[in-house]
Amino acid sequence: MLVPDHAQMSLSPRLDLRQSQSLVMTPQLQQAIKLLALSNLEIEAFLGEAVEANPLLELGEAAPAAEALEADPEHRRTHLESSPVDQLLGEGRAAEDRPLDIDERTLDRDRDTGDFGASEAYGGGGFGGEGGPDIDERGEGSESLPAHLHAQVGAAAPNPQCAFLAHHLVDQLDEVGYLRLPLREVADGLGVPLSEVESGLRLVQSLDPTGVGARDLAECLALQAKEADRYDPCMARLIDNLDLVARGDLARLKRMCGVDDEDFAEMLAELRGYDPRPGLAFGGSAGEAVVPDILLRPGAPDKDGVTGWDIALNQATLPRLVVNRSYYVELRGTCGDTRSKAWLSERLADANWLVKALDQRQRTILKVAAEIVRQQDGFFRRGVSQLRPLTLRAVAETIGMHESTVSRVTSNKYLHCERGTFELKYFFTSGVASSEGGEAVSAEAVKAAIRALIEAELPGAILSDDTLVDLLKDKGFDLARRTVAKYREAIGLGSSVQRRRAKALAGVGAR
Repeated sequence: MLVPDHAQMSLSPRLDLRQSQSLVMTPQLQQAIKLLALSNLEIEAFLGEAVEANPLLELGEAAPAAEALEADPEHRRTHLESSPVDQLLGEGRAAEDRPLDIDERTLDRDRDTGDFGASEAYGGGGFGGEGGPDIDERGEGSESLPAHLHAQVGAAAPNPQCAFLAHHLVDQLDEVGYLRLPLREVADGLGVPLSEVESGLRLVQSLDPTGVGARDLAECLALQAKEADRYDPCMARLIDNLDLVARGDLARLKRMCGVDDEDFAEMLAELRGYDPRPGLAFGGSAGEAVVPDILLRPGAPDKDGVTGWDIALNQATLPRLVVNRSYYVELRGTCGDTRSKAWLSERLADANWLVKALDQRQRTILKVAAEIVRQQDGFFRRGVSQLRPLTLRAVAETIGMHESTVSRVTSNKYLHCERGTFELKYFFTSGVASSEGGEAVSAEAVKAAIRALIEAELPGAILSDDTLVDLLKDKGFDLARRTVAKYREAIGLGSSVQRRRAKALAGVGAR
């Protein structure tokens, strides 16, 4: 059989030149992304190490805290007007923002060591009070529970997405290791399916110490019983009826569990051997004070008399990095060989890059913070009742950046205003439908309304959850009874029966 010449040519090997564009994650770019997630205090420690490693770098004087908003250095302050015009984004040029705006999927994470740079999602965003935490709140002392858990996530995560969610959930745990934030709020805040958040929670609950990640006492004890291989149907019924244990109704419990006296005594001994607060075995909340990274204060009124906002980075914790070029010239003159000159040139390039990366970090933080302030203007003017539903995706789309970039910026960052000091994650909350069909309201606003109603109730007129539903509907919140109960429990308030008993005991004590 004869093969045509053109067929033979098509089967022969050949070389083609093609042009294509792709994102290359260089070590410098990876480091720049990690810098974005660090707080100002962490940046200060990082710069100290950088100065020790590079002889051409020097630290300048940091501005006093009182002058942080008075000075107006380039790229370190944004004036947020009250007009709809988004002037706050004018200083951030899109072309310069791209190096830090990286899709999460492009990052090559080390799953064996869990190396995510700084905490990737972070930090618990729900403060129950009207003003939020005070600036004198305490940080971590010795090894904290979050640090202990973060170190385990990388090796246990089946994929980067699950690891990201697990890191985020770890930062939502309270000091005893419980997750008080509803999973639906986490899913809405991050813009991911609820099933993926549940997978992240299962990963957290598999970590040491056993019981962390539980949403209540019963789940915490159940996790420990499963770990000890003692979670049989009888133990499950016992754990599901802890209220009977608290009341001492042991005869009824024994009948429900269907066991004899000896087995029941063993079950109670096993139950009492579990740790109801596993997180307290680690560093508590005593340590360094929480220092804000961003400062916010009212600005000058506009032509209509409406006050805007001044936003600035807290330069009291942000040392100025300087490249000592005169020292570079001096060293250059003493270099006698090509290898020494190449090393010195490399140090100069690293120093220049680090200064540029820090400047870009400040631009990006100011851009994201300014958009958060614009979106939550009602909160800063009138309090938590005006907190709007907000997601990372909504901010990212408005400022033209990727959602993962906004997540890094809001990680471990605190904003100080007249109402107190808040983690940036606090301003991202899920929405609750309005009873009048209007704009949805923030879940934090609903919690504040529930707290106010319960704090105002009289000892002889304790409000049931059904009554709370009706009162909240009058305020414009359309909620089901189970949702009210969920929010009430999330802010640490007991049921009507528990509150009635507590007020009765308080009255007896007062007499």
